[in-house]
Amino acid sequence: METKLAPQFINTADGIEAKRILNKCVHCGFCTATCPTYQLLGDELDGPRGRIYLIKQIAEGQAVTEKTRTHLDRCLTCRNCESTCPSGVEYGKLVDIGRKWAEEKTSSRPATEKITRWLLKEGLTNKTLFDSSMVIGRLVRPLLPSGLKRKIPQGLPTGERPTQQHLRKMLMLEGCVQPGMLPNINHATTRVFNALGVELLHSNKAGCCGALRYHLNDQDGGLSDAKRNIDAWWPYIDNNNAVEAIIMNASGCGVMVKDYGHLLKDDPQYALKAKRVSELCKDISEILPNFKAELIRQIGSSPKSSVVYHPPCTLQHGQQIRGRVEDLLQSLGIPVSLCADSHLCCGSAGTYSILQPKLSEQLRNQKIGHLEAACQQSGAKTVVSGNIGCISHLHQDKLPVRHWIEIVDQLLPKH
Repeated sequence: METKLAPQFINTADGIEAKRILNKCVHCGFCTATCPTYQLLGDELDGPRGRIYLIKQIAEGQAVTEKTRTHLDRCLTCRNCESTCPSGVEYGKLVDIGRKWAEEKTSSRPATEKITRWLLKEGLTNKTLFDSSMVIGRLVRPLLPSGLKRKIPQGLPTGERPTQQHLRKMLMLEGCVQPGMLPNINHATTRVFNALGVELLHSNKAGCCGALRYHLNDQDGGLSDAKRNIDAWWPYIDNNNAVEAIIMNASGCGVMVKDYGHLLKDDPQYALKAKRVSELCKDISEILPNFKAELIRQIGSSPKSSVVYHPPCTLQHGQQIRGRVEDLLQSLGIPVSLCADSHLCCGSAGTYSILQPKLSEQLRNQKIGHLEAACQQSGAKTVVSGNIGCISHLHQDKLPVRHWIEIVDQLLPKH
């Protein structure tokens, strides 16, 4: 798709990047067929190809309307289109640029929208505020309407977090929402790695990965979060006893940290450090298969209760990691099923469920219907996933959704 940049975008980093990506698109429309919002709305402009046309128009200097911004807002950034595209169009990077341009060139959002976005950026990333809110929420949860009750999922008891030291060490990002919302995920991850002889370290100076701010068009704020994390982790990386990896048990964080190298490539102070951090970043589904033999030794491979696995978009599309969770669980004797349309987004998509509640709810209902059908067919009583957003969005008291690492943790012999 040949693009002639408007003068204001020539020789700018965003302009050069957008043109490079736009030029890969061949208008085939394969992406449209797998786009969740296009399937719901049936509007070409609510699919990747249509949004690419809108971004191309902005890049070429055409007037930007609030309608354009709305179509870009409706994108889940699930990146299913990237898995489908035969031309390698990096749509996720392009839509971030398009949203930034649309925000800059349209009138200010209504006050309620601005306040909501500010509260999401500042509230969810403030650990003290968010954790306190979750404590209060759990106390009043029985009195809340179902919509709000879902935002406070019932997690598993946390249990003890091991403090043993091991020669093998890795860093773990604790996250901004996960410790307060479902703290057992981090505890379970630490217990599993401890059983494998790996000590998981964390830096109290690290915080939100930056995805939340970045995808809410506070890109400078998102990059500041990234730089803070790099600074927090660098002492663990740049020494004689450097950590082997920076592990992620929330794929939404992992896809962001793996992008630090790209996002900061033009920053003279952080480019090399960001590249190294991105290289070290691994989802736990990339690490634990290396310990498969030891896990089988400790847990066994005899038949166990089955589960239905919901692969997060940020893992299967954003990081292009497929099949590893299923293979690992099955090697431990856990039958794993996928539901129909397992490649489609559940509607969580970070803050999407709050900013686009109607579309998000439609996608959630579709996904839950498919998950329940898969459970009925397989006999599974539990759904598992690998991202805090999906888990909290899909969790039901009658059909719990857990992180798959919690299932592995429960099977470990207790000493």
